[in-house]
Amino acid sequence: MSEAALTTPEIRRPRAPEWDDAPPLNALTFMQKLRGYVRLTGFVLLTLAIIPFQWVLVKLKLPGRKTIPHLYHRIVARLIGMRVKITGAIESGGGVLIASNHISWLDIISVSNVGPISLIAKKQVDGWFFFGLLARLQETVYVERERRTKTAEQRDVIKDRLALGDTIVLFPEGTSSDGNRVLPFKSALLSVAEGNLKLPDGTEKAIRVQPMSIAYTRIQGLPMNREYRPFAAWYGDMDLIPHFVELFRIGPMDCEITVFPSMTVEEVGSRKALTQKCEAIISESLAKALAGRG
Repeated sequence: MSEAALTTPEIRRPRAPEWDDAPPLNALTFMQKLRGYVRLTGFVLLTLAIIPFQWVLVKLKLPGRKTIPHLYHRIVARLIGMRVKITGAIESGGGVLIASNHISWLDIISVSNVGPISLIAKKQVDGWFFFGLLARLQETVYVERERRTKTAEQRDVIKDRLALGDTIVLFPEGTSSDGNRVLPFKSALLSVAEGNLKLPDGTEKAIRVQPMSIAYTRIQGLPMNREYRPFAAWYGDMDLIPHFVELFRIGPMDCEITVFPSMTVEEVGSRKALTQKCEAIISESLAKALAGRG
């Protein structure tokens, strides 16, 4: 989840410069508003139906607990009206750490379309109403970045999960951005990529890191320029709930995700070099997607 706060001034209401004789995006018709509320109701009903089922799967560690969130978020993407184009794929074999840029709470839905994944989030997310529960049901790995004494312990938890075959998404920016660029990656957050995984059979293997870029490119069929991007991006002091509800009302949105081949710290030379290479790959991919060359 995003590092953004949960209190905010009102979300910006951009107007499309191409629409001289048409209403701004937020000036929705009655039918568009009705459709938004129908979609939101569908989301609530779907979520309430899945929660107890997924809770049992996670509690008993049964097969399918990774697949259900993947399928659930694909349905939610359809409810929102978000089309997710995926280029590349998570490498087979499990135990992959994905390094991705971070734009919004919406990223959870987007990246979960790629495959069965879990995420790394700040500990505070666990206490968030409703969203904290959904995060736990996706087996989110929580970290307390302020408590450096916990760093080694938290790193071991992530490595244990990777050793069991989990695919885990890390946001090395440490916070969400406005979606126009990639913020500097923090190499300390990729310290988990150092060393090897101790597999259940006693063998070891290097931790593979796959860069992945997320770009929100179009809304209502129009290019999502800087003026429009606050409809998708959630950052700074934006309020979560109004932003969340707006997505169900605003209409079709396009998201482009690109997953790149993996690398290891040993192959690149150092954790810092790995961090810089991931940042460069993702920055270039985001720029191309936003320019329509993705």
